[in-house]
Amino acid sequence: MASEWLLICSVRCQTVLDSQVIIYMASLTVSLIAGILSGYLLRNKKHVNLDKITLGVIVVLIFSLGFSIGSNSELLGSLPRVGLNAVVIVLLAIGFSVALVKAAGKVAGLK
Repeated sequence: MASEWLLICSVRCQTVLDSQVIIYMASLTVSLIAGILSGYLLRNKKHVNLDKITLGVIVVLIFSLGFSIGSNSELLGSLPRVGLNAVVIVLLAIGFSVALVKAAGKVAGLK
């Protein structure tokens, strides 16, 4: 009896989770398509400078990410280990990017 209830509950939870993911992905897809369409339709109009709005939105997104990290005690506890891995990955990505750009510049005959 208990195992049947657990199975039914897990199936229902999975269904709710799947519908939430579908709604989330659909909202992202619709937003992207709306942006592409509006950019396409307005491409011949006077150029609108969105730099300040974009910067503001990025700042709000970074703040909300920091808030989410700060409010999750489990994530804060694992941050030193995860943070070290992230630093190593970032340093390797930057290092290889710089090295490959310099190598490509030499091959292309640039500085």
